[in-house]
Amino acid sequence: MIGVGLRHAHFAFLLTARARGELTEALRGVDFLEIHAENWFGDGGADWAVLNALRPVKPISCHGVGLSLGTADGIDPAHLNKFAQVVARAEPFLVSDHLCWGHAQGHHHNDLLPLPFTEEALQLVARHVDQVQTRLKRILLVENISRYVEFNHSTLSECAFLAELSRRTGCGVLLDVNNLYVNQINHGTAALAEMQHLAPEMVAQIHLAGHTARELGGKTMLIDTHSTTVAPAVWSLYAAAVKRYGNIPSLIEWDNDLPAWEALVAEATRARQVQGQPR
Repeated sequence: MIGVGLRHAHFAFLLTARARGELTEALRGVDFLEIHAENWFGDGGADWAVLNALRPVKPISCHGVGLSLGTADGIDPAHLNKFAQVVARAEPFLVSDHLCWGHAQGHHHNDLLPLPFTEEALQLVARHVDQVQTRLKRILLVENISRYVEFNHSTLSECAFLAELSRRTGCGVLLDVNNLYVNQINHGTAALAEMQHLAPEMVAQIHLAGHTARELGGKTMLIDTHSTTVAPAVWSLYAAAVKRYGNIPSLIEWDNDLPAWEALVAEATRARQVQGQPR
């Protein structure tokens, strides 16, 4: 299964296609649609009308960006309740969020901030994952993030941390291969070696996205911008992931400088080709 993100910029195109009886053709080459949970916290309105129109046509996956699984302050119960309401209403076949923190002491930083990969952090995140899975009554997938700093006192690599988290909580892993590549270039971590920590049965979804190179302090850094096509090196890493994990659901993430819908479908088609599947 190959999916793309459902974003506001494409609502008009999809609704027009539906009105013309051309929605099936417009969605050809796309097996599922992914929503960002926090964009659907409202109880009604046009967004839900669009989603309700598309749900009977394509399966939905739900991706969170704000649970803050690594916060020392604990999961925000109001946020978790809203998240659970979206999951109950959208009935997604996959639910996910990130291995990160984003709020502390009442402040929300609007970013996916990294954790030290230590036993203490592992215990904290495991408690929070258990809490979320108990509330949702379903498995949560936890995604590796792009990181722009490293902690000297980490005792595990990120994927080793995720593997142990999966063993302790029963959660799944959402493997973002672009983030693996970004971290490989920025920090020298070996992406292929990182994947070896994750047993095939742990990984339930893959994300693909574009990144941007920037010069910072005389060094070239890769930034996970989700604003362009998937890079050739990331496609190669994806091929290695498919070989290890099989043809699991994979998503093209494109959130900034969004192109025409056809460009997203073209990226999905390329992912399908890597998987060796017919369109």
